[in-house]
Amino acid sequence: MSTDSTLYIGMMSGTSMDGVDGVLADFAGGAIRTLEAAFVPFPDALRADLMALQGSGDNEIAREALAAAHLAGCYAECVAALLPAAPGPVRALAAHGQTVRHRPELGYTRQINHPALLAELTGIDVIADFRARDVAAGGQGAPLVPAFHQACFGQPGQVRVVINIGGIANISVLHADGSVSGFDTGPGNVLMDHWIGLHQGKAYDAGGAWAASGRVDPTLLGILLDEPYFRLAAPKSTGRDLFHADWLAHGLAQAPSMPPEDVQATLTALTAVTIARAIHQQASEVEAVYVCGGGAYNGALLRELAQALGGKTKVETSDALGVAPNHVEALAFAWLGYRFTRRETGNLPQVTGAKGPRILGALYPA
Repeated sequence: MSTDSTLYIGMMSGTSMDGVDGVLADFAGGAIRTLEAAFVPFPDALRADLMALQGSGDNEIAREALAAAHLAGCYAECVAALLPAAPGPVRALAAHGQTVRHRPELGYTRQINHPALLAELTGIDVIADFRARDVAAGGQGAPLVPAFHQACFGQPGQVRVVINIGGIANISVLHADGSVSGFDTGPGNVLMDHWIGLHQGKAYDAGGAWAASGRVDPTLLGILLDEPYFRLAAPKSTGRDLFHADWLAHGLAQAPSMPPEDVQATLTALTAVTIARAIHQQASEVEAVYVCGGGAYNGALLRELAQALGGKTKVETSDALGVAPNHVEALAFAWLGYRFTRRETGNLPQVTGAKGPRILGALYPA
């Protein structure tokens, strides 16, 4: 591929494990432009394999290798959907991989991927393994998107908060002086998706309609909010290693019995309240917050968030800043791939806790 090209493809498959989001981006002249976007849903078998790999089990090495190859096929399908819109050669593909373990306190994070196979399938240079270098430098390896949020959405003289609500939620506070802070606030969609899947067999609560049919139970909400993670100081990050079905079951066992729709409403409030508390701590004077990720399409969640913020802070989606909510993370990794090829750093030590700025990623040439 031409080393002069400013075209990159970024692909993200997040904690929600619903599929691959991809964008074709152009960084000509230092701008950040999305030319095309695509989504490839995970086949049921792959999603089941990825979910099973969240915990220990038999023959994990072989199962992970097979899932990684299957995942690379989904990434290649996403690339094929994007390439027809490319006005020239694509410089590189930036592929995040699928997080199956995230334990930075033990010195590792694991995103399964098969970038060598992806390079074979596409004939394009692949950049992968973005989080490992930050962890090696003593950081959390997450969140990595605040640096991109600053580059794409920062406005001198204004305080902006960008909230990414995927399976896990994180905030980026873009301060008026150009500095950035941010961290994982806790569960985003992961518990809500689990609960509606358990009771209705659905992948997610479309628009938050089921949550809106219930009522928030203050006792259960208080029990869930007692989780020590919420009181930890930043830098901090989390994932399914903490917020999973057993974590929720433990909380429910301490609460009175209630209809399942009330649990869904309470889980929606949990996500909103933990995000709002983080914003109040980091940017109490912010006038507007911008939501991206799948949670941006959950109307009940956005209403809960507005209420938790006190009703005075405007809650908008990243559409207001010119990028569709479901494109932001894939675009962020395209940008990180662009930074890698220019040998420019991609992490923010004040966010992740790393010893210093680092170039993120590993190259698999075509």
